Amino acid sequence: MIITKQKDRDKLMECIKKHDKFFLIGCSECATLCGTGSPEALDEMEEFLKGQGKTVTGKLVPKTGCQTLGTKIELKKDKEACDAADAIIVMSCGAGTQSATEIFPDKPVYPANDSLFLGNMTRFQMFDERCSLCGECVIGMTAGICPITNCPKGLLNGPCGGMSDGNCEVSPDIPCAWVRIYERQKRLDNIEEMKETIEAKDWSKGQKPGRLYAKKQKEETKG
Repeated sequence: MIITKQKDRDKLMECIKKHDKFFLIGCSECATLCGTGSPEALDEMEEFLKGQGKTVTGKLVPKTGCQTLGTKIELKKDKEACDAADAIIVMSCGAGTQSATEIFPDKPVYPANDSLFLGNMTRFQMFDERCSLCGECVIGMTAGICPITNCPKGLLNGPCGGMSDGNCEVSPDIPCAWVRIYERQKRLDNIEEMKETIEAKDWSKGQKPGRLYAKKQKEETKG
């Protein structure tokens, strides 16, 4: 899931200072789990904006904020409220904000959140980064643990010489990713696999901006 945090309110107000009326858009998936795009978060934002002398013409928490067509369809019932707004405030990730940019070509769109990383929710609203979206997954060779993300140095073969007592020299408060990989491979009786050197990654597969036509890719995979 995409992990987000709310922007500093002073910075948000600086961005939207020339507008008076806003329509708010959240997201029922990632941003809701983060507490940054839920119905409650939108209600809180509405109260904040009212306290700043602004008006909220309406609000919506779509099923998936980054699903552009689906969100556009959901917004049809709020057409009058959207038309009455000077600008749109999006309380989801950057992808959801850019969906709104496509949906509202003639209105300013502002993000209320900062997108941080792709991660897992380990406990309620506690998040750990687990994936760097590098375009070529190697965790099939590393016991299901990503060294690109979990090792601050992104080492494909480790541990490095700075590891001490199983902890990372860059971040001593976290366990070394390669010690974790070793311990899991040992548990799975796969230690021999660690004798194989992982070749350098093809970083071009993670080139930005990414684009994928899933149906075509699926057909090519079958072929």
